[in-house]
Amino acid sequence: MVKKLVGVYPGTFDPMTNGHIDVITRALRIVDELVIGVAANIGKSPLFTVEERLAIVQDELASLDLGSTTLLVRPFRNLLTEFASDVGATIIIRGLRAVSDFDYELQMVGMNARINPDVETVFLMASETNQFIASKLVKEIALLDGDTSKFVSASVADQITKKIAEMRGV
Repeated sequence: MVKKLVGVYPGTFDPMTNGHIDVITRALRIVDELVIGVAANIGKSPLFTVEERLAIVQDELASLDLGSTTLLVRPFRNLLTEFASDVGATIIIRGLRAVSDFDYELQMVGMNARINPDVETVFLMASETNQFIASKLVKEIALLDGDTSKFVSASVADQITKKIAEMRGV
């Protein structure tokens, strides 16, 4: 029996960007099952709640061509390596945009390898059209009433606008 290759693509997805979709689409080609781990990560001051982010991610991924790959979306609040073990993953997929990402990710790989040496990290470079997109910057643009439509889907842009209006009491 051939062992199923399960990967985890973790993130806060606050908001989910075109860059996230790019990495997920390519990750689907290398694993049999991909679990999108939506992290609580309250340290990042998320715009959306975990429940809202789960719904957004599920909606955004609903139209993807999965081929034979199984795609799941799950929340997590524990260590990434524990979450990977919980879902049976042996691969953590991380997207890289720039050298600065690599510096941070290299530290995380080392820590994760010490915690769980059975889980490998695989890096996927962001495509040239998405290398500059960061959720943090998308939020900043939106909070300053800028146009986010080049960085997120129309649906996500609409949800960001509604969330900001709600926060402002409009």
